[in-house]
Amino acid sequence: MQFLDFEQPLEELTQQLDKIKAIALKNDVDMSPSIKELEVSIEQTRAKIYENLNPWQRVQLSRHPSRPYTEYYIEQICDSFKELHGDRNVKDDKAIIGGMAEIDGEHVMLIGHQKGKNTKLRQLRNFGMANPEGYRKALRLMRIAEKFNRPVVTLIDTPGAFPGLEAEERGQGEAIARNLFEMFKLKVPIICVIIGEAASGGALGIGIGDKVAMLENTWYTVISPENCSTILWRSWDYKVQAADQLKLTSKDMSEFKLIDDVIKEPIGAAHNHPEEMAATLKTYILDAIKELKKDKPEKLIEKRIEKFSNMGFYKES
Repeated sequence: MQFLDFEQPLEELTQQLDKIKAIALKNDVDMSPSIKELEVSIEQTRAKIYENLNPWQRVQLSRHPSRPYTEYYIEQICDSFKELHGDRNVKDDKAIIGGMAEIDGEHVMLIGHQKGKNTKLRQLRNFGMANPEGYRKALRLMRIAEKFNRPVVTLIDTPGAFPGLEAEERGQGEAIARNLFEMFKLKVPIICVIIGEAASGGALGIGIGDKVAMLENTWYTVISPENCSTILWRSWDYKVQAADQLKLTSKDMSEFKLIDDVIKEPIGAAHNHPEEMAATLKTYILDAIKELKKDKPEKLIEKRIEKFSNMGFYKES
């Protein structure tokens, strides 16, 4: 188990627990009272730590290597999933996966970023940073969903769209802008859930929805804290201050009315209780689809446009 820097008290207690269990097993002695006491202490310490997380700590949690990715949620919440490949133009972008899925009898088109579980897979998935063909693939799948009257579910987890020269040559900005334009007009319900990182146009490219939600320990903003720190202070050393100033947490986004819902994570975050998190996410998606299906397509589009048009605020002087 990998512990983050602010989880050091948990790491120390867990090491003590492992030692006691090893001694009990080796010497065949009953140390259940000590084990129980330490387990209670671990849970109390975890609850205390996670009760007062700052923005940078939530950024760290969103990037935890054990945090569930799109593929995990597909495996857990879908009764069936048929992946569809390619943008019919350049290639199949592995940073975005998508396909026909069935969730408790509800047929949907599920699309999401995928980072990869290990170094080799992360390279294959380009660390969840999509190229233009990834966004064009996503749009192709959304149009298929519209054709067959299936709700669209997107799971967002990306440090940003791929900024390489080849991506720009193939029209990265146009691809993202086209997705924004087309998603506003889509005649089926769209549910977007941020399950990890959500930076800039990389997130927005599949982030226009009738329902936009964030898991509790995720972030959503125009730039990462590190890059913001580099621009403003010429150094990464101020990333903690940048995270605070960017107002990027789920709580901030909800207060600004830039998202509709915050999905509570188990104490200890999603990576410590992935099955519980998947069950919560599944319930949210099904409830959202049931609610959105009450509206006719024209009403969905009208409300979607109105919602995003009303975002933001200004002051005249």
